[in-house]
Amino acid sequence: MAKFEPGHMHIERHALTNDDVSYNIYIDYEVTQDPKEGKGMLFKMHGTIFDKPFEESFYLPKDQAYNFASNFTKVVEKYGIPKIHSQIGSNHKYYDEMFEDVRVQLNMQSGDPVKPEHLG
Repeated sequence: MAKFEPGHMHIERHALTNDDVSYNIYIDYEVTQDPKEGKGMLFKMHGTIFDKPFEESFYLPKDQAYNFASNFTKVVEKYGIPKIHSQIGSNHKYYDEMFEDVRVQLNMQSGDPVKPEHLG
């Protein structure tokens, strides 16, 4: 199950067997200003993975904010979801809506420059 509204996404999965994964993840995000990187998006993830609470935040500068799904995958893998299940964004409709919301909130335009130091 997934639910999206601007600034928030909720993704939930209940294990069907003992070997299955379960999670209840809330993702909140907002435009923020980093003194070094400038305007960007602050993402806050919290909830439970395998019934264990977790909380993790990360900032992405404007020119990297479109890559949030990769960061989400790294976070859930860190908290125990195996790689085979870590693509929590398999519900593309909600990620597409979130991507569009991030793009609008940061006023991202096609052709916006990318900082060379962010390419490595």
